[in-house]
Amino acid sequence: MKITSVGGRPSFHRITDEVRAFIAESGINDGVCVVSTHHTTCSVMTQEDSIDLTYNGLEYLQQDLWDVFEQLIPTTRAEGQYRHPGPELTEFSREHGESKPETLNTDAHLRSVFIGRSETLPVVDGTLDLGSFGHIYFIDFDHTRPREREVSITVMGD
Repeated sequence: MKITSVGGRPSFHRITDEVRAFIAESGINDGVCVVSTHHTTCSVMTQEDSIDLTYNGLEYLQQDLWDVFEQLIPTTRAEGQYRHPGPELTEFSREHGESKPETLNTDAHLRSVFIGRSETLPVVDGTLDLGSFGHIYFIDFDHTRPREREVSITVMGD
């Protein structure tokens, strides 16, 4: 599945319906569903739908998570704020079409480590078992620009 992030702030995408549709098409009745991304500045998490929205369109829980991360891992605002990216990586990135400002995303890499890049979820009687309030979210923590991202869905079982 392809997702386009917004840029300028972390981008949260509720993908529960897409995952449910994938499970239905798979024909798997009982097993597990793995939702993952290979992007190192992105995460997959389960959480409830907070319903209420902030002025910038984030659900309250999403804004709360972003606020907590701002305290723990502040958004990269200047070169040298973090050791990463160093001069060799900056040059490597330039050779592969990425500008210097686009490499200043260390906070996104660190944040994704805490949330993780995948969720493994039970499939029971052909249905995704998320509980009463659970949803699946894809998060792109990289704020440097909008990006095209990929989410992988794998269903295994009987």
